Amino acid sequence: MTTRPPCLELLAPAKNADFGIDAITHGADAVYIGGPSFGARSEAGNSIADIERLARHAHRFNARVLVALNTIVDDRELAQARDIAWQSWNAGADALIVQDMGLLECDLPPIALHASTQCDIRTPEKARFLDAVGFSQMVLARELSLAQIAAIAAQTTATLEFFVHGALCVSYSGQCYLSHAQTGRSANRGECSQACRLPYTVADGQGTVLLERKHVLSLKDNNQTDNLAALIDAGIRSFKIEGRLKDLSYVKNVTAHYRQRLDALLEQQPALRRASSGRSTFQFTPNPDKTFHRGATDYFVTGRQIDIGAFDSPKFAGEAIGEIARLGRKEFDLATKITLNNGDGLSFFTADGELTGLRVNIAEPIDGGFRLSPSLTDGRLPAGLAVGTKIFRNHDQVFERALEKKSAERRIPLQIRLDESADGLVLGLTDDRGVSATATITQPLEPARDGEQALAGLREGLAKLGNTLYTADTITLDIATPRFIPASLLNALRREAVEALDAARAAAYRRPERVAAQIPPAPYPEAALSYLGNVFNAGARAFYEKHGVTRIEPAYECGEETGEVSLMVTKHCLRFSLTLCPKQVKGIRPEPLQLIHGKDRLMLRFDCRACEMHVLGRLKPVRR
Repeated sequence: MTTRPPCLELLAPAKNADFGIDAITHGADAVYIGGPSFGARSEAGNSIADIERLARHAHRFNARVLVALNTIVDDRELAQARDIAWQSWNAGADALIVQDMGLLECDLPPIALHASTQCDIRTPEKARFLDAVGFSQMVLARELSLAQIAAIAAQTTATLEFFVHGALCVSYSGQCYLSHAQTGRSANRGECSQACRLPYTVADGQGTVLLERKHVLSLKDNNQTDNLAALIDAGIRSFKIEGRLKDLSYVKNVTAHYRQRLDALLEQQPALRRASSGRSTFQFTPNPDKTFHRGATDYFVTGRQIDIGAFDSPKFAGEAIGEIARLGRKEFDLATKITLNNGDGLSFFTADGELTGLRVNIAEPIDGGFRLSPSLTDGRLPAGLAVGTKIFRNHDQVFERALEKKSAERRIPLQIRLDESADGLVLGLTDDRGVSATATITQPLEPARDGEQALAGLREGLAKLGNTLYTADTITLDIATPRFIPASLLNALRREAVEALDAARAAAYRRPERVAAQIPPAPYPEAALSYLGNVFNAGARAFYEKHGVTRIEPAYECGEETGEVSLMVTKHCLRFSLTLCPKQVKGIRPEPLQLIHGKDRLMLRFDCRACEMHVLGRLKPVRR
């Protein structure tokens, strides 16, 4: 419909305000954070005071704070969610991330609305509808290909957001009810029990075991490093990192990694610019392989691939570093080209496929590798180690220690100009967005005895921006006769100019405006909504009725779907992963499959036309 916005936004997770501040320091253009309640990560809630503190810091760099208000809420909670929206707005938040359409029927503040990943945006029709009802930004489904993204981009004016890194939900977001069915903990209410990370035995319709105790619903982690340019071309403008429950080293490392990659692309595309101000410099070399991941996949962005699962373990094995060459009673020799250090964490798979870890006490270099003495619980090496065992490193002590300290700095480059005036000197500062401020000296100044030395001293003094946000990019001195300026006077002039620039930049910051909904109301793409529509309150029902939906079933969390239904809808297909797909092997007869975990049995239904898998089950009678 229109060309995409010229800004590229790196969007990082913030478990709390301090994490968000560090994410901005390490290059984020925006951060997303949970408020006091109703964020899709119930364990990552934050006070309004912390949101205000984060927003105040973020806005100094023209960075945005997005508050996740993206669970479904019941009728009793809707007013509280509305209050949090107003409190977030008053605290300085720039946008709300929303799943529940009932919120749109409330008297919300004039805050920008972003459609959450739980809105399950996979089609141009869905995106066009959300655009029409007032969403200015929307995160597209992770399962989309580049061609599907481009098709959506062609039919919406909204900023398109896409997950580029982190954990992958195996189900389409917002379409998973497995946790609620089995434990009463709803993913759409921010309480997912992560049943997808459990080990399952796969059996056919006759009960024949095809795969035993594998994590067949657990996927590798998303990594779109190599697809960033293609995603830009397809229309993505906000690049989102998953991880509001991840630790600080992950946030620092992964944010810095994508900052460097996006900056390199921005240098190649002058028509595009970054969404916030400042430049980050790092005291470490970013490497996403160093922090938690389950292996890497680009999922379906470049087409369906067979190796997207982390079937062996949902844990972090780490980087492969070598094999055991000799095994002693309390130590072993590792053949490796990697430098190891005391405190490193290692892991290996036992013969029965279990991932086991150990911590290095002493790492001693030897020919061809290292002699490692690990921490021992019973005076012996862990069972399962043998000559030839592959070893991984999942904790690099030196790398983690670097991230525990100050690991980055972000400064805003300034054009500094000192000019003569009729009655003194004028110091002007201009930031990278064109915001300017000045300070003046109006007292008489004596000519300098040594002009060159005086000018050099002025340059040096003006560049001393210390603990401010700023760094000198260019310094221009337009002075016909060099003057002697005492250091105390120059310092005061510089401080006054910086304070004036701080005030001017704060006054110039504008939060994005709420987009008005189309009138008359745009029709919803479908006339009926099943439980998959997640309608959990009267407000949501009124919203969809207003937009032409004539049949609306209640959300699964209402407990009315007691029979066997799709508890999970996923693009991941076990038939394909096990080479049992009729499209892979001609003449193969599709068989029903089932997943078994303890006493639980889940049937699998395959929709080959849509190339999707449904995990079927029913609501357990035992509730929390």
